[in-house]
Amino acid sequence: MNEGKNTQFVTVQELRVGMHVHLDLGWLDHPFALNSFRIGSPDQIETLRSLGVVRVRWDPERSDTAVLAALTAPPKPVYQMTPAEVAEAEQRRLRREQLAAQNASLAQCERQYAQANRTFKQLAEQVHAQPLESREKSQALIDGFLEALAGKHETCIRLLTEVAGDRASFHSVNVTVISMLLGRAAGLSEQDLSDLGIGALLHDIGKVDLPDRVRWKDEHFTVAEIQFYQEHVAHGVNLARKMQLGVGAAQVIAQHHEHVDGTGFPQRLSAERISMPARIVALVNRYDNLCNPQNPAKALTPHEALSLMFAQMKSRFDAAMLSAFIRMMGVYPPGSVVQLTDERYALVVSVNSARPLKPRVVVHDARVPREEALIVDLEDEPQLGIRRSLKPLQLPKASLDYLSPRQRVCYFFERARESAAEGDGLAA
Repeated sequence: MNEGKNTQFVTVQELRVGMHVHLDLGWLDHPFALNSFRIGSPDQIETLRSLGVVRVRWDPERSDTAVLAALTAPPKPVYQMTPAEVAEAEQRRLRREQLAAQNASLAQCERQYAQANRTFKQLAEQVHAQPLESREKSQALIDGFLEALAGKHETCIRLLTEVAGDRASFHSVNVTVISMLLGRAAGLSEQDLSDLGIGALLHDIGKVDLPDRVRWKDEHFTVAEIQFYQEHVAHGVNLARKMQLGVGAAQVIAQHHEHVDGTGFPQRLSAERISMPARIVALVNRYDNLCNPQNPAKALTPHEALSLMFAQMKSRFDAAMLSAFIRMMGVYPPGSVVQLTDERYALVVSVNSARPLKPRVVVHDARVPREEALIVDLEDEPQLGIRRSLKPLQLPKASLDYLSPRQRVCYFFERARESAAEGDGLAA
């Protein structure tokens, strides 16, 4: 059979359905009925490529016209993006990078928080059988926290997502994290910070000796149940002796329910007889119990809890420490639901304790998928601020679903990003 005058060669990688090809092979060297045929399917192309030949002859005159048109068509011009499209693509790239960094930082905080919860649960379960080992676990955990707080870098208070675990564990870790941040802000020495951390972690350790029904104070307790509940302090002091804790940590356990006005328990101590670490833990303990009560329906927002403590309870707490606490947490602590000055709704997720008036927030933006929502640093938005705090149920449903305020307010600390001034100084 004569081939067309325009027979050409093509590599097997360039073969297409509709090409008329001629195989320069013996009949036994390929599975096709003829040496010359028009390719009818992708399977035939795969078979041709499996024969081990590099190229084959094809006849354009006997091939489909569509193949010729495709092969002879000029290449499509490469699309050139407009300057606006280039800028938009760059913004998307930066957004992806920021979102990845944001998620990585949160994931690290949540891993560390979960590990701290597990450590507390383990030491609480073995405190009677192995008190010295429980002390060692407590010290190791607090040493890790101290290492994270060491240095001159600024630290953020970070709101976490919903955290699994029992209430005793996350309450103890919450109180420890915030107490140590407050102690650091107050200028406590490293030894006092260590005592504060261990005392805060173990402040409720005596509750392991109470029945479940009286471990968390309830407004409906009888007089007998209140007395039963208050005995957790004495149980904690007894365990502190078995664990051979230092005096500073043991004082926190003994005094974390004392008030500077003498109305606390069990000894009704006045201000001068309460250690500074114990004053800090008493303050933070009350804050966390207001935000995370036994009955979630009675939970206050972080903003409400601070406002209530300042307006109605300030006589119970060290005045200077309460002021320092409010400065550190900010007017709108992490976990607060707020409305911004541009009317949008947001959730405060992080506060830099050195610059608390400009927290970082997640903003409800219907144009941005919830899983891609970026944290907005109000410090970078001079024209944007917080107008008011809200209860979650005051949010429009779309904002409530998007922001998903946490039922439990759980905190950890993370290193703050550098301010522009700090960045310039390092660059110099």
